[in-house]
Amino acid sequence: MSRFLNERFLNLEAYVPGEQPQDKKYIKLNTNEMPYPPSSGVVNAVSQTADTLNLYPDPTGKALKEKLAETYGVSPENVFLSNGSDEILSFAFMSFFDKGVAFADITYGFYKVYAELYGVNAEIIPLKEDFSIDPAEYENARGGVVIANPNAPTGRVLSAESIERIVKSAGGIVIIDEAYADFGDVSCVKLTEKYDNLIIVRTYSKSRAMAGARLGFAIANKQVIDDLEKIKFSTNPYNINRLTLRAGVAALEDEEYYKACISKIRDTREYVSDELKKLGFDVQPSQANFIFAKSAQMSGEMLYSKLKNAGILVRHFTGERIKEYIRITIGTREQMEALISEVKRIREA
Repeated sequence: MSRFLNERFLNLEAYVPGEQPQDKKYIKLNTNEMPYPPSSGVVNAVSQTADTLNLYPDPTGKALKEKLAETYGVSPENVFLSNGSDEILSFAFMSFFDKGVAFADITYGFYKVYAELYGVNAEIIPLKEDFSIDPAEYENARGGVVIANPNAPTGRVLSAESIERIVKSAGGIVIIDEAYADFGDVSCVKLTEKYDNLIIVRTYSKSRAMAGARLGFAIANKQVIDDLEKIKFSTNPYNINRLTLRAGVAALEDEEYYKACISKIRDTREYVSDELKKLGFDVQPSQANFIFAKSAQMSGEMLYSKLKNAGILVRHFTGERIKEYIRITIGTREQMEALISEVKRIREA
């Protein structure tokens, strides 16, 4: 660390992404990516746009905003575009949480990082014993609230009715991070029509197989979107490149392809959950494209290490409450059958 770094960042604990080892070929089940490729329409759109890279992208993202608005039943003025959903979260923590923010103790790790980065007072609320969120803990919050729904890394979901009670009673902005919502049955997009303090954050990284393209979006009241636009145009007006803007439109045009991929993920998630339960695992109920599970026979760290040695990557966290668990991204049926076979071999050994 250089001697020039601002003192207030000296103790900042940066977010740690899932590992990306290059030493051999792995079955990669550790970063919640879609195992299926982007649609042919997306591939064609990127190819056809490549020869215009000498030009700046549209800083307003007009075409993509209009397509997203059509898809989600809102107006283009209610849509904000970002370089991955993390950029929206960054802008929101920077802009809206001067009175503090509440989020869970076990959730997406970037919330804590952004609170520290921007000097936001964070009220960290423990999940219940079963890893579910107690909505009453968030009602009447003086500042802002951030809830990942489904939550990560647990996969558990909070009902739309519970979220509405939180939004209705909160004194500030409520962010519902719906990165994984397409793999479940709960979305609160419609609530943005009723409440001006609600931001729904979405991403193309998971259900639309575009993690490498870096595209996210938010849906909210026009005044809140205008606030986010002000921050964007004060930092990086061209935050989304031409290829990604066009790919974003094409993905929405190929919605049936992605629905089929999501259906396969959901079916495979149930298969893996059932198989692991037969092997004595405690598996958390999930509405995401991953499952959170622990074995009665070995520690989370040992299981993670043995799977990695066998060429299968899963995610292990070291937090005290969750260190015995591993998070397993749902891959293709063949990948998950390989996982189950290896878990059986490890148990027998």
